[in-house]
Amino acid sequence: MTAEFTRRDMFKISGLAAAGLGGAALLSACSPSGASSSSAGGETPAASTGTTTVAGHSREGLPSFLAAPEPITDIADTKDFDVVIVGAGASGVPAAITARKAGATVALIQKEATAISQGNTATGILLDTSDEAGVEAVVSRLLKDHQYRGKREQVELWAKNSGEAIRWVLDLATAEGAQVSDTTMKWTAAIKEVNGYPVDYLSIDFGPKPYNTGNGMQVLADYAAAQGVEIFYNTEAKQLVGDAAGVTGVIAEGPDGIVQFNASKGVILATGDYQNDDDMMAYYLPDLANLGRKQMNKTGDGHKMAVWAGGAIEDITHTKMLHDFDGGPGSMADMPFLAVKTDGTRFCDETLGMSLMNNFLRSEADQGDYNQIFDSNYMTAAAEWPGKLFDPEAIKVYMPEEDVEKVGVFEDQIGTYKADTLEELAGKLGITDTAAFVKSVERYNECVAAGKDLDFGKEGKWLTAIDTPPFYGIHRHVRVSAIVSGVNVGPNMEVLAAETGEPIPGLFAIGNTAGNFYGGVDYSMYMPGLSLGRAHTQGYVTGTYVANL
Repeated sequence: MTAEFTRRDMFKISGLAAAGLGGAALLSACSPSGASSSSAGGETPAASTGTTTVAGHSREGLPSFLAAPEPITDIADTKDFDVVIVGAGASGVPAAITARKAGATVALIQKEATAISQGNTATGILLDTSDEAGVEAVVSRLLKDHQYRGKREQVELWAKNSGEAIRWVLDLATAEGAQVSDTTMKWTAAIKEVNGYPVDYLSIDFGPKPYNTGNGMQVLADYAAAQGVEIFYNTEAKQLVGDAAGVTGVIAEGPDGIVQFNASKGVILATGDYQNDDDMMAYYLPDLANLGRKQMNKTGDGHKMAVWAGGAIEDITHTKMLHDFDGGPGSMADMPFLAVKTDGTRFCDETLGMSLMNNFLRSEADQGDYNQIFDSNYMTAAAEWPGKLFDPEAIKVYMPEEDVEKVGVFEDQIGTYKADTLEELAGKLGITDTAAFVKSVERYNECVAAGKDLDFGKEGKWLTAIDTPPFYGIHRHVRVSAIVSGVNVGPNMEVLAAETGEPIPGLFAIGNTAGNFYGGVDYSMYMPGLSLGRAHTQGYVTGTYVANL
């Protein structure tokens, strides 16, 4: 912990509420009444702003959904631990295991009935075989991709610890029988040199789909329990507990009522993002109102608790991750094939990549839908393109009409089709204006013949004709995979006080509850597996750090 604080200082820094229970002040942190947890677009209410009372004092300009509720006082039971972790996901489970390994008594609180996470790929940098300058070059590249709004210390925490952390996850998950494998060559073989410096990575996948990282975290959660971590499922954190020395615990509601979990060393918030809280989305990312959400029950619980304790959510703009690796092969998602909207019209220079497509597809009519179009010559025409092509036989697993075993895919999300005519293909893809679609293809072929993209200026080497049947189309439906912006944190993942920028003693945030790593408008796809790699790494490092306080 840092220097001693007087009670007066603590009220100023952390915004501790004055109400007490057994001598401890309470930090109000339950979800405000009226907060929504719906998971998709539609009408999204605007969040009002003004003077909002936060954990006992007023703060100008905060949205109303951050107003702290009344403290909970009807505690049915009290449990004492060294470390309390809120959220059993990609960061929380590793944090629990490493904290326990470091000798701490650990409680892992999870509002779901099981560990939860999404995605498959996690990546780290191997320091022993990478040039030190190359590691720093990767950090600089990631900061550049996010408009230099992230903190270098945060990206370096990942860069300098991730190889060890991801190797640990791989080895432990393998030993415990999870479906996990080394996929380095698949994901990071193309970025092994940065600014002339060699960089080596370790990429892992939990899978194949539909098995994912959530399944892997369930296996590791069972391991954590066997090591002595006490896991409380179906238990929702409602508010933080604090006194003059800082945050000292969490009040949560479980099957047996309200329980106060005391934490002598620290509370780690690992509750994920806020994509299912409509008020938060309307305030921070209003342009996503018409785009669906891939996850459920991610309602910003940790963000709110941290703010009610005196912390602050990082400044707008928040970084959004929107993609679809399931309609067709993920390795072909960024290939610059002709792209058309549902109305059949071309809309961009396709080299921008899938992660940015959402910026053209935010309307109520579009709702994140678009189509990649190519013909039967694609294996030759795109042979030198970045990514990995699936040949006509391999791509069948993504095609609902093909009678093959659908291995490694989410069968309800695949959307790849082929047809002998463009008109037939339009019908299968759900394109609403067939004539406009045929015209778009004809116009594109004119550009190919001219060797110039006369409409969007795409470089000529990416122009390939669409004139030889069968014709192929991949229907991509980009939705919100994650919001990767959170509360302001320091170099050891400690939550920082809004008014002073100093650490709030005893309070930490990791994974998508923590901010300051990204900062751009859109998540960069430069580094595959960065989001989960960051989560695993922060959990791995922070669990040990807090246990040793």
